Amino acid sequence: MHYLTKIASPEILTTQCLILGVFDGKQHGSSIDRLPATPKKHIQATLKKGDLGGKAAQSLLLYGVPGLKAERVLLMDLGEQKSFDAKKLASAMGDAIALLNKNAVRDCALMVPEESADMLYATGRDIAISSEEQLYLFDQCKSKKNRPKKPLGKLTLVVKERKQLNTLKKALKHGTAIAAGMNLAKDLANLPGNICTPSYLADTAKRLGRKSTKLKATALTEKQMQRLGMGALLSVSRGSREPAKLIVLEYSGGKENSRPVVLVGKGLTFDAGGISIKPSAGMDEMKYDMCGGASVFGTLQACVDLDLPINVIGIVPSSENLPDGEANKPGDIVTSMAGLTIEILNTDAEGRLILCDALTYAERFRPAAVIDIATLTGACVVALGHHTTGLLGNDDKLADELLKAGDDIHDPAWRLPMNDDYRKQLDSNFADMANIGGKGAGTITAACFLGEFTKKYKWAHLDIAGTAWKGGHEKGATGRPVPLLTQLLLKRCKLAE
Repeated sequence: MHYLTKIASPEILTTQCLILGVFDGKQHGSSIDRLPATPKKHIQATLKKGDLGGKAAQSLLLYGVPGLKAERVLLMDLGEQKSFDAKKLASAMGDAIALLNKNAVRDCALMVPEESADMLYATGRDIAISSEEQLYLFDQCKSKKNRPKKPLGKLTLVVKERKQLNTLKKALKHGTAIAAGMNLAKDLANLPGNICTPSYLADTAKRLGRKSTKLKATALTEKQMQRLGMGALLSVSRGSREPAKLIVLEYSGGKENSRPVVLVGKGLTFDAGGISIKPSAGMDEMKYDMCGGASVFGTLQACVDLDLPINVIGIVPSSENLPDGEANKPGDIVTSMAGLTIEILNTDAEGRLILCDALTYAERFRPAAVIDIATLTGACVVALGHHTTGLLGNDDKLADELLKAGDDIHDPAWRLPMNDDYRKQLDSNFADMANIGGKGAGTITAACFLGEFTKKYKWAHLDIAGTAWKGGHEKGATGRPVPLLTQLLLKRCKLAE
């Protein structure tokens, strides 16, 4: 969608729909206060009838409001004024965008509430993200496309003062770039495993690399990984006919000698569990086991779109995990690139096997920080549900940065403990370590495993098993944590304000 900013009086706006915020279903608020007497009285009389119940997310569509050029007026309830914030406005706007898109409205304008004046950047950014989320549609694999014949294509944000325009323009630019990154991550994750293979991801990376001279894309073959000693990663791909890939995206937006932020995303394009095979119910959702890798792709695309002045490396180890005569067996011992030996007690704990070699590979970039992103453990879903990402790591400052970035952009994370007591659960009688630590604290012991390979740099781990996709009738990828990661990079560039 195309986003514009404007200074205008509401009565002269020529639009198919003018959107006005209402508090508590009856308090008119600043948006309606700006209306001339005639339309203001008409809308206040309508509100007195109680058609808006005073609950956030409710809306009322009016036609032919006297004194306005707008063809329609959409009143959206913003809930209680005392608890109003940018997130609530963006959520209401998302619902409004979805409604108008279904009703053949091609352009609309929002009178930005003056109550948003002290949070204008967040308001514009969040509206763009929320709007694009509502307009997202995945129908690449359908023979018949059921798209609106007259889709919504333009949103104008109307403010009162000229000094607000630059802040809004910047916010909309950031929001649309983040949303585009989320959409790329969603598209990749929603594709079925027979299309989105490791080779498909590698080809996608190369296409992405051609978008900018600042982005270089390469993909290591299994022979190259073998020469590097990536025995853990390659042990996972042995059970698949699809060759593994180690995909590397190098974004050079900062100074030449500036140490990069390295993002490592798990790219399991399908996970059947291997010999420790998963139950068949819901196994189709295991195409989402590459959402960590997809989020790295999306974040790097946002870096390109925003031309961020920072160096960022994306590393995506990609494979399938299937049962086969050559697949890993419980009890097998493999040697990682770091030289540590690993006893495989459960072949379904494969994500940490491909990640550990990628984390060792990350050392060559002399990283300022490394963040890995993975749909790693069902235990994280049990602990935090589907709202909050699990966070662990070896550096308090980096962890705090991630927590703050997540809170700022409504993509929250929660830090879990990680210490030697948990690490002992990975002790093995036959190798340096086991790949699982028993039933207790599964998310933490998985992070402890990865922590053995991250001792040479500042590191954080994001477990997105509960937040990367939705099941049930809403099934689909969420695009998280692209917002959190991009916000972190924006803040490091001092641009997130």
